[in-house]
Amino acid sequence: MPSENFILSAEIARKKMQRMALEIVENNVGETQIILAGIKDSGLIIANIIKSFLQEVYKGDLTVIEISIDKKDPKNISFNSEMNLDDKIIIITDDVANTGKTLSYALKPFLNFYPKKIQTLVLVERSYKIFPVSPDYVGLSISTGFDERIIVETKDGKVLGARLE
Repeated sequence: MPSENFILSAEIARKKMQRMALEIVENNVGETQIILAGIKDSGLIIANIIKSFLQEVYKGDLTVIEISIDKKDPKNISFNSEMNLDDKIIIITDDVANTGKTLSYALKPFLNFYPKKIQTLVLVERSYKIFPVSPDYVGLSISTGFDERIIVETKDGKVLGARLE
């Protein structure tokens, strides 16, 4: 990654995810189950990393499910679980909140249930939104231009870092 575009190292990303896991525990005191719903690919990797940190400090049940969103037809959304999500704590995870659009669409399948709480978590949040979504847990918030993109690089279930393009 070019150093001038590098905004987050693997080590700093790990520390930010560890901090977010602690925030999750603090904000869900007394809850016995948390479901981490990772948006396919990077969001799912982040959900699994957050789960590993939560296992160190959270005594309840932890489940990770995968949300699949068809980028060409974002109305087509599914997740890989047949479980009943009524009265559950759900945390939708993704790598970057650019416009808020993906997180908004990711909410759709959960509206068929009556969850106790839905929260959102992103590793990197851009400072402007087109959709009215404000993540509950944010690793890094950064101001960017409309023409810039943030790329979170992952490999083998690990976050390698993030860069600005």
